[in-house]
Amino acid sequence: MLLTKLEHLKSRVATDAVAYANAKPFPHIVIDGLLTESALAEAVREFPHPHAIDDWRRADALDAQGRVAQKLKLGYSNELLFGRTLRALVHELHSSPFLRYLEQVTGISDLIPDAHMTGGGLHQYLPGAVLRVHADFNKLPAFNLDRRLNLLIYLNPEWNPDWGGNLELWDREMTARVQSIAPVANRCVIFSTTHDSFHGMPDPLACPEGTTRRSLALYYYSNGRPEAERVDEHSTLWQARPDET
Repeated sequence: MLLTKLEHLKSRVATDAVAYANAKPFPHIVIDGLLTESALAEAVREFPHPHAIDDWRRADALDAQGRVAQKLKLGYSNELLFGRTLRALVHELHSSPFLRYLEQVTGISDLIPDAHMTGGGLHQYLPGAVLRVHADFNKLPAFNLDRRLNLLIYLNPEWNPDWGGNLELWDREMTARVQSIAPVANRCVIFSTTHDSFHGMPDPLACPEGTTRRSLALYYYSNGRPEAERVDEHSTLWQARPDET
């Protein structure tokens, strides 16, 4: 039994493909209700608390000027310690049927999932967390594959808008925030990744102690990319907003 509503997504893929290609500030789509209700409930139940796993990746980072770029973000990619539903969900999102759907909706052919979930997997942000606006690394280490897509599924029931935590999408000139997407439960965001697909959660997360902003993050690759998108290999490209020095 599928954990995602894939058949429903496939029924509307032509319309969604047009919306994806025309989305601003760069190609993306927001899908509410990606998971079945039972899969969502189990995924939320299984998501580990910060102290339930000893070896979360603690992703704190400074930019080239020594300013805080990322703090209080935890990540985990060892699927052997995922709950049964979360592990099965990763496998489904890496499967051929779902890859074919992604290729149709995004127009990107021959997508390759990252079985190692490099930098992805389970993410959670602690109170006060910051993820400044950035573009992601563009090559999969050791494989020389081009990063093409990010897929995020939020697992935050009863999220309070006052807590912030919205995913912001910024224009290529970093002059304006174009989209602000709340991380509510069962919301999926898929977007194309290039050297100027700037996104982030730049304001400190204001959720109370004991609450975290939780998501499953998966990245997809290809062997090569369009000439217009090619740049030298780079790591995360941190950006300053107009009101930041």
